[in-house]
Amino acid sequence: MALGLLGRKVGMTQVYNEKGVLAPVTVIELGPCPILQVRSQEKDGYHAVQLGFEDKPRRQASRPERGHVSGDLESKRRKARTAAGVQLLPKPNCEPQRFIREFRLEAANADLTVGKVLKAEDVFKEVKWVDVIGTSKGRGYTGAMKRHNFKGLRTSHGVKKGSRQRGSIASNASNRGSGRPKKGIRMAGQYGNTQVTVRNLDVVRIDAENNLLLVHGAVPGPNGGLLLVRPTNKRD
Repeated sequence: MALGLLGRKVGMTQVYNEKGVLAPVTVIELGPCPILQVRSQEKDGYHAVQLGFEDKPRRQASRPERGHVSGDLESKRRKARTAAGVQLLPKPNCEPQRFIREFRLEAANADLTVGKVLKAEDVFKEVKWVDVIGTSKGRGYTGAMKRHNFKGLRTSHGVKKGSRQRGSIASNASNRGSGRPKKGIRMAGQYGNTQVTVRNLDVVRIDAENNLLLVHGAVPGPNGGLLLVRPTNKRD
């Protein structure tokens, strides 16, 4: 797996690409992301880098959140481990972060150290296609017509207030007389507010000065929603 970054969806607009074609793009504020922790195969069983995005006021952060990023926070456990000669993990010495995620790596990378700040140009300078992971807009509890695009029942005579119903949920032919609906049958329920991955989006432009990444097409979530962006694994 490749290293990515965390960001926020700004919104959509239109830009002209290199061929002079007007393309719809999504503007993503990507980084800066400080490295909070580096995991190794020897200690943790896998290689990974933990990144954070967007500073969180210390008055809103809990003590564990402050201790995760700062080495100046005194505690009894810290004093006991220091007195016992235990080597403590390095701290990034930054503000607590609102959005924290890990990116697994195939091997250790000496350039990725705790406290280093990664920006969009550092990670996606040579990347042409990316995957964007976000949380879709929550639409609450909806019926089958809105949730699954069902057409509903007929609006003819004899159908009493049932034009938006989904219809039968079980049959003797398909369930062999069990009388129970099939597993996974599409019905009314929670619509949206789930993790969605949009794969293989073209990188149109990188604004290094403002930490902006422009990708072709739409990404999940509302404007201001938090996103995870990584190089796609669908292309070589």
